[in-house]
Amino acid sequence: MNLKPILFAATAKPDASRKFYQESLGLRFISDQPFAIVFDVNGVGLRVQQVEQVAAVPYTSLGFAVEDLPQAVSELSAKGVVFEKYPFLEQDDQGIWSTADGAKVAWCKDPDGNTVSFSQNPK
Repeated sequence: MNLKPILFAATAKPDASRKFYQESLGLRFISDQPFAIVFDVNGVGLRVQQVEQVAAVPYTSLGFAVEDLPQAVSELSAKGVVFEKYPFLEQDDQGIWSTADGAKVAWCKDPDGNTVSFSQNPK
C-alpha cells in the first residue's frame, strides 16, 4: 500500500481558523467545505474539521518541521502568533526549548486552543 497522510484539526471558529492557517502560517487554502476547511501543506492535505465545540487537549495536536526555528518564530510572532511558555521547560525568550540532542521546539495555540508545534531537527 502506498499510504499518504492526511492531517486533521478541529475548529468551532472557522473564520479565525482560516485566517490563522492561511494568513499566519501561510498554508495554501484549497476549499471551504460544509464539514472542513481544507489546506495544502506541501502536498499533504490538512482538513480543519468544522465542529460545534472543540475539546482542547493538553498535548500537541499538530506539528510542523522548519529549517530555522528562531527565524520561523520571529516571522510568526510578527504576524501576531503568540508562543507558549511552560514553567516546566527551560525556554529562551522566544519560547524555544532545546532538547538534549540539539532539537528545538516551540508551541503556540490556534484560535480553538489546539496546541501547534514547530520543530527544528539537530544539524
